[in-house]
Amino acid sequence: MALIDRVPGDLNLYIGGMFTLRRRDALQQANITHVLSVLRLPLDDNLFSPFKQHMVVEVDDVEDENLLERFPSTNKFIQDGLDGGGGVLVHCAMGKSRSATCVMAYLMQRHNISAAQALSHVRQARSICEPNEGFMRQLELYGQMQTPDNVEETPAYQRWMYQREIELSRACGQAPEAEKIRFEDEHVIEGPVKFELRCRKCRRPLATSQYLLPHESTSNTDDKSGEGEETSPRNCAHHFLDPLSWMRPELEQGKLEGRLECPKCHTNVGKYAWQGMKCSCSEWIVPAISLAKGRVDEVRKSVAEIRRPPGAAAVPPPGTGHSRQNL
Repeated sequence: MALIDRVPGDLNLYIGGMFTLRRRDALQQANITHVLSVLRLPLDDNLFSPFKQHMVVEVDDVEDENLLERFPSTNKFIQDGLDGGGGVLVHCAMGKSRSATCVMAYLMQRHNISAAQALSHVRQARSICEPNEGFMRQLELYGQMQTPDNVEETPAYQRWMYQREIELSRACGQAPEAEKIRFEDEHVIEGPVKFELRCRKCRRPLATSQYLLPHESTSNTDDKSGEGEETSPRNCAHHFLDPLSWMRPELEQGKLEGRLECPKCHTNVGKYAWQGMKCSCSEWIVPAISLAKGRVDEVRKSVAEIRRPPGAAAVPPPGTGHSRQNL
């Protein structure tokens, strides 16, 4: 049995716990030059004196710790060590969760593999590896983001951070701070628009399908059209959606819950509850920002409009256009 655990493959990459640092002969034989410590414990500097580079990421092994934001820097540290011709040891206290998470993030980026595949690969070196559930979700999100070099500028990361703020505010029984509310239409304006929600009284557009939240409903299984057309849940009395910029005056007041009014005619069109609310279909939505179906109309887009790139002008059907001579 090897004295230190090497990740399978052609990389001089190792994983372990604090005790691994005591195996000086094995570390020297493996030509370990870079050590990444992923833990929040007092460290004896003498343990790291033999190594060329030492990086410390101070995190606890708890589910709400943010390791995702550190993946670009830990990946770079590991790559720099390997590029320098030496070996890299990634360790935490037990060599089970935090160290495994950082090694997996590196493997995901280098080999373009999923979190599950990376975990299987790391376990070939160290069978006890098991990131906590929070770290595993972060790794899965990292994969969905396509392992970017700049995590913090990625919309998916920003949205994840916003959700964390909402959960924290909810746990404290408070509304999120105004500057931390993410108005989605000010950040992400992309994707096909399949339908539009308009105020039933004045017809003012309030939201589009791209900002509606996925919402499971047994009613969708009743669709007998056979076309598999995407629709909003029929049994639910509300459309749940992301915060949008027209809601800013209301949502930034710091109230836990309240009403949403159409910005044009001031008709009550919905409500919000940062602590969440139970939909009429029995699903609990957190946070709950909704438009009442009885107060808005769902206007479907044509196939041509759905496929048209954002910002492109509509092209009139043949024979319906006007030449300059006819004007």
